[in-house]
Amino acid sequence: MAVIIGSISMATADGAAGETAGGARVAAGAREAKAAPYRPGGPEVRSRLALVFDPAQGETLYAKQPDEVAPIASITKLMTAMVVLDAQCPLDEVIAIDRADLDTLKHTHSRLPVGARVERGDLLRVTLMASDNRAAAALARTYPGGSGACIEAMNRKARELGMLRTRFKDPAGLSGENVSSADDLSRMVLAAAAYPVIREASTASFHPVTLSDGRVLEFHNSNGLVKNTTWNIGLSKTGYLNEAGRCLVMQAEIAARQVVIVLLDSWGKYTRLGDANRIRKWMEATLPPPEPAPEVAAGTGPEAEATAPAAPAMTPPVRPEGVARR
Repeated sequence: MAVIIGSISMATADGAAGETAGGARVAAGAREAKAAPYRPGGPEVRSRLALVFDPAQGETLYAKQPDEVAPIASITKLMTAMVVLDAQCPLDEVIAIDRADLDTLKHTHSRLPVGARVERGDLLRVTLMASDNRAAAALARTYPGGSGACIEAMNRKARELGMLRTRFKDPAGLSGENVSSADDLSRMVLAAAAYPVIREASTASFHPVTLSDGRVLEFHNSNGLVKNTTWNIGLSKTGYLNEAGRCLVMQAEIAARQVVIVLLDSWGKYTRLGDANRIRKWMEATLPPPEPAPEVAAGTGPEAEATAPAAPAMTPPVRPEGVARR
């Protein structure tokens, strides 16, 4: 059942703030979220689980089973990217793709051949933008302490962010045991949006990777909306498994609001994109302008107020011509 009233709290389990790789503080908890006014006639969302959250206003604008736990597939890769950046692994370090990076669980394909030598920064981009499973496995394998330590760090960070319904079993999202809720994933999206590298990589429409033998592989974004100039997307990640259906999380500016959208368990190739467009049309047609943030006099208020991380500026990236492969 869809709910268009209420709110979610972004507080963490222990109230401690997290630190991004770039040194910016990610506030561990938002101010007390306020109830959203009832808005009849919500969007016709076909995804089984969904959430639309406005962190600046502390409002849940739309929710559909936001607390139910479900597989999240490659949405997992946002957490993998965060812990790699938290560990300050050098992005210019060259990593050789190993046979250990092959997917022996779902036997998915990758265009990165075993033996290819690729910079970690390129692997991060390909992981986030094209959702390449072999790239994600290589990032985890070369994490300090190896893949096991990477997965431990992912689960630890989930707890720190208050994602109490979330569990990670692998770094790529190939396991159906990687589970979360729409509520938890909204927290993860807000945390990930504090990393400039993740924002830029996840919204680029394509990225060329030059292999050590000189070959150039061009990878495209798995979210076709990023090349649509009518959308202003600040962060994006798709996911798909048979167990999870098609999934999508985004941070986007809609109707003068910077909102988090979570869509899980969509069936049909384009349902999640259709849901995102239906949500946007509904917001533009029905929502009043957001309330202005209260002004705080300089030098007043607590020195480190626990608020949700400020939504990043969402300047649309330059999008070259071309059709993104899905």
